[in-house]
Amino acid sequence: MPTLEVKNPATGELLKTLDADTVESMRIKYEKARSASLAWKERSLSERINVIKSFRSIAEKNLESAAQTLTSEVGKPIAQSRNEIKGTLTRLDFFLEATQKAVQTETVYPLEKGIKDNLTEQIEHEPLGVIANISAWNYPWFVGSNVYLPALLTGNAVLYKPSEYATLSGFLMAKFLHESGVPVDIFSVICGKGDIGAALLDLPIDGIFFTGSVATGRKIQEAAGKKFIKVQLELGGKDPAYITDNVDVKNAAEATADGAMYNTGQSCCSVERIYVHEKIYDAFVDAFVHTVKNFRKGDPAENETYVGALTRGKAQLDFLLRQIEDAVKKGAVVLTGAKQIPSDAGYFLEPTVVVNVDHTMDLMREESFGPVIGIMKVKDDAEAIEKMNDTDFGLTASVYCNDTVRAKKILSHVNAGSAYINCCDRVSPRLPWSGRGLSGVGLTLSTYGIETFTRPKAWHIKS
Repeated sequence: MPTLEVKNPATGELLKTLDADTVESMRIKYEKARSASLAWKERSLSERINVIKSFRSIAEKNLESAAQTLTSEVGKPIAQSRNEIKGTLTRLDFFLEATQKAVQTETVYPLEKGIKDNLTEQIEHEPLGVIANISAWNYPWFVGSNVYLPALLTGNAVLYKPSEYATLSGFLMAKFLHESGVPVDIFSVICGKGDIGAALLDLPIDGIFFTGSVATGRKIQEAAGKKFIKVQLELGGKDPAYITDNVDVKNAAEATADGAMYNTGQSCCSVERIYVHEKIYDAFVDAFVHTVKNFRKGDPAENETYVGALTRGKAQLDFLLRQIEDAVKKGAVVLTGAKQIPSDAGYFLEPTVVVNVDHTMDLMREESFGPVIGIMKVKDDAEAIEKMNDTDFGLTASVYCNDTVRAKKILSHVNAGSAYINCCDRVSPRLPWSGRGLSGVGLTLSTYGIETFTRPKAWHIKS
């Protein structure tokens, strides 16, 4: 039987050795899910809502232990782990409130009284069936629940493959779901590394929902294309922020520093490059560096820690240091950071701010996914728009400006799925979460993200 070792990235401690799935054990879980899916589909929506309400209560009751588990396996600062689970409860409330309306049967003809041709046309929303959910390690509660909660509410069975870096949290979610009344075969955890996730696509599933790298996303897209099944891919970004000359400089610096460094810069929508109007460039950089230098770094288990461990360890640290080295060789200047924080076993990087950057540098083009940011001076809005669009990604973009009309005009020319004015690095359950270009296809969240777990059936009813 293959095994999976779960280690604490901050200490190197072995937390647990788990039995990993094989192709055969995964096939059995699929077959059980398929067999159980009809009964789950036929339960009323109100019954499924009550089950998920119970899950909410259990998760809230066990919030602290869930946060401790999350911090121990991904190195996320404990205060931010608590925030993630609290935020998941808020998203859950949205799904509980919005699902009924999002998937109710629609009568589209006749829409007016008095029409007497004995014809009724309706749209009904049916579940996809059995879906695979390959989730991420950076926000396992957020990213996972964006998929499995609306999937379960709309009557689907879920094969949930957590990242190998967040498997304990995946099993904890499953425990809470099963205790709430979700049948064991309707939500099954698939345990293993990337090869097991890839093998999911060999099963006759009805949809694949993935968050991860572009390279893996391409493979999934190719494999799923042969099956003609629903595909949703969130593949990251190189999210820009533009600071106009019409801002409170200190507030903008503090907000974007948080957007760049929160979760140790390991957020899908972290600010990864900043463009600043030349009129306020020097003042902004000074305020930004001052903010970053005051972030508490170190042990993720301490309440005051703001920047924690790099979840993927040495490989991630080496990648970030190579980006910084490439930038410096091409003329960039490091104002703070760029050093490994001393640790006996874990991997930590000091929050790093780099200036004199340009788009010949990997730092301004490749996704970093760590506490590193490049800041570039621009002369006007037109140059900012050009630089923001000079990317293959298109997840989010931010503009800081006290003139909302000006900010909206700028963002209307930026190719991104989410547009932020005077904020950044936030996700709302009420708004669709989607990317463009290499940031992926499909969406989650909002009523659109509920509907995506269903397929429409057109009814033509003649009396």
